[in-house]
Amino acid sequence: MIVSASRRTDIPAFFSEWFFTRLKEGFAYVRNPFNPGMVRTVSLKEEDVDCFIFWTKNPSGFLERLEELTGYHYYFQFTLTPYGKDVEPNLPEKEKLLAVFKALSEKIGKEKVIWRYDPILISAKYTKEWHLQKLEEYARELAGHTEKCVISFVDLYRNTRIQEKALGLKTMSSEDCLEIAALFSKIAQKRGLKMEACSESLDLRAFSISKARCVDPGLIERITGKRIKADKDRNQRKECMCAESVDIGVYNTCLHRCLYCYANYNERIINKNIENHNPDSPFLIGS
Repeated sequence: MIVSASRRTDIPAFFSEWFFTRLKEGFAYVRNPFNPGMVRTVSLKEEDVDCFIFWTKNPSGFLERLEELTGYHYYFQFTLTPYGKDVEPNLPEKEKLLAVFKALSEKIGKEKVIWRYDPILISAKYTKEWHLQKLEEYARELAGHTEKCVISFVDLYRNTRIQEKALGLKTMSSEDCLEIAALFSKIAQKRGLKMEACSESLDLRAFSISKARCVDPGLIERITGKRIKADKDRNQRKECMCAESVDIGVYNTCLHRCLYCYANYNERIINKNIENHNPDSPFLIGS
């Protein structure tokens, strides 16, 4: 079983105490987000977990606890984008996060820390030229600390559309995306990084950008040294190439409050959920 922790929230940033308690207990309870009455018991025992995938923007709370993962296999999807507080209001300064990224890589190996420059959004402030400059800066910093960079272009989910005016987003045509992808790929290649695109319908192979498998059986086999049998996850978007996994997170619980986020869409529910978090509960939220 592959465990996703989590596409729905940032467990390393905000719920590390809960996670490591669950690890010691050997299980977590997870409600179906579309039918809360349905509860699944997810075993977190070493013999039942092929690999954890940690999705995060700030895993600093995990750095000193990695020894508690001894015996488990895992890797990190680490989103690190250069936007300001107007877009990512509650993240630490990016210089600190770059340092955290490098420290994590040095502890666990560069193949286990995947850099996500995700999503790419264009506005009067965040122009194509600005992105190229920042990608070059970050790629220079992170070269040698990761093997790949995963990109995607912003998707206007319902909640993102609500923020569209606040963000001042400019609609990107296919031609705009292709141009950015071509230029991004050149920067990645110069820095020795493989570039992949997450859940993109555009064919970017001409720029040496392949489709990402963020939940990647190939990488898991490389990490674990054993054969992994996992079908494509039919519960994700059509363009998503990820293998099946079990997610132990909860929507509307992330305190980063990034304006483009699809997993947070109701401020009142976020606040209520955080009040109902108990690190000793088998549920991430409530009981």
